[in-house]
Formats: sequence, C-alpha cells, structure tokens
Amino acid sequence: MTVALTLLALLIEVTVGYPDWLARAIGHPIIWIGRLIGALDRTWNQPERAGHARRMLGVLAVLVLVLLTGAVSFTLQRALLGLALGSIVLAILASALLAQRSLYAHVARVADALEREGLSAGRAAVAHIVGRDTAALDEAAVARAAIESLAENFSDGVVAPAFWMAIAGLPGAAIYKAINTADSMIGHRTERHEAFGWAAARLDDLVNLPASRLAALLLIASAALTDRKCAAAGWRAVQRDAHRHRSPNAGYPEAAIAGALGLALAGPRVYGGVTVDDALMGDGRRDASAAEIRAALRLYRKADGILIGVMAICAFLIWAL
Repeated sequence: MTVALTLLALLIEVTVGYPDWLARAIGHPIIWIGRLIGALDRTWNQPERAGHARRMLGVLAVLVLVLLTGAVSFTLQRALLGLALGSIVLAILASALLAQRSLYAHVARVADALEREGLSAGRAAVAHIVGRDTAALDEAAVARAAIESLAENFSDGVVAPAFWMAIAGLPGAAIYKAINTADSMIGHRTERHEAFGWAAARLDDLVNLPASRLAALLLIASAALTDRKCAAAGWRAVQRDAHRHRSPNAGYPEAAIAGALGLALAGPRVYGGVTVDDALMGDGRRDASAAEIRAALRLYRKADGILIGVMAICAFLIWAL
C-alpha cells in the first residue's frame, strides 16, 4: 500500500501540484508544521536559560513534533483507508508533502529572470530559493546558486519524502517533512539556535542520508540517458567531492549534477555577511548562465521521471507477488 500510495502521490503532484485555492482555503501542511515549531521555539527557547537546558528542551521539542505529527498522520491515514475512495483522498493529501512541480517552477523562474530582465531580476528570483546573500552575486553565481538549490531540494523535497512515504506511508513522509522543516527553521548555528536547534539539525542529517545518495544516483542515471561520459563525470565527482561538502548530504546531489554538467559548484559563499568556505563540487568551469540552469532542469525532470518509474515497477512487483 505504501509504495502504491507514493506512486499515486508523485503522479498527482507532478501533474497538478498543490492547488492555490486549497492553499488559500486551508493553508499547507508545511505551514501547519512550521507554526508548531515556531510556537515551541518561542515558548521553550528562552535566551536566559543555560545552553545545556536549551539543548535538552530542543530535544524535547523535536520529540513532541515527531510524536504529534506521527499520531495525526497515522490517525488520518487509518481513517481514510476505511472509506470509499479514501485511498485517493489520502494520495492527494500525501502529494502535498512532495515538491516536484514547485521546485521546477522556482528554479525555472531564475532562468527566465536572467534571460528576460537581467542580473538584478535573477538575483531577486534566486533569493527566494537560497539562504545566502544574493545582492553581490554575478550572473554565474546566480546560476550556480539556482543549480545547487535544484540539486539539494531534489533530495530534500522530492526523493526523501517519497522514500519515507514508500517505507511508512503518510506518517513516514509527514514525520520526515516535520524534521526537515524544523532543521530549516531552528537548525542554524546562530546564538539563538546553536543549542536549541542541535537535535533538529542532527536528526535531519540522519533521515536525509539514504535519500541524498539515491538522489545522486538518479541524477547520474538521468545523465546516462543522453551522454554516458557526462554520467561518468557525475559519478567521479560524487566519489571525489561529495564527502568534502560541509553538509553530510547536500554534497551528493550537488556533486552529481556538477559533474554531469561539467561545472564546479559550491565553494565559498556568503550567509548573513559571513563568508562560509566550502569545497568545490565538480572540477569543471565556474562560469554558468541561464543555459546551464535549463540543462540542470532537463536532468532533474528525467531523474524525477526515473524515480516515478522505479516506484511504478516496485508497485507492480508487490502487486504481482
């Protein structure tokens, strides 16, 4: 059931996405999760508390988040499966935890902005999908940022929730998204969140381990559909560079797409006025433009298609057995 649910959710999301009218009417599951995280942060992460106390409260906050998200999603899944057409409704709800369509749209918007309106518009567009400072980026840096975001979010926003959904249904994907959202909101090495967000950041690293490697393999397989040399370059980049990334997971899809496109991604970047020195992913050129973003998007679409195809094969085999 969980694999079939994942397949149907992937197909629904890639076809229609999350409808705007539904978002306006009831919001989005990630928004609901974010409100809970924000409330826990405001209530328990008090500056006057000692660092060890804030770390323990951060652990408790993650535990509350996981248990509450799991309980609600499990109850909802069980109730829907007992109803006529409940599986369809469940798949529609599960599709909201995937981001195939919206990820493509956001990254394509950066390419559109660079092509039609120039560098300033490109900076504004990429600022919506990356956390780094964008005001001083040149065209090549804007394009690289968009491609890096595409690679990382293919893992975090598509492959990981699909993987956990296939393992544990709606609760698996919902718990994953809760952890991932907590990491994005409180898992920062800042004075406020260094201690309180420690558990969220470490748990996010753990739950993303399988998906980041799978995302890299999907991108390499995507490259192999058109050019085996590009696929081989992607594989070499993953083996050589992925482990040197400051993130234990982001380096895998970034290195794969960098090698496949003949680029060198990552490297030094500025966040909040502070330069973060990171290793290069890939050994190709640093120069990039909207054309490279378009090439990355083509790789992404094929990789996503392979993911859907794998789910379809798994669902058929399970049904046949």
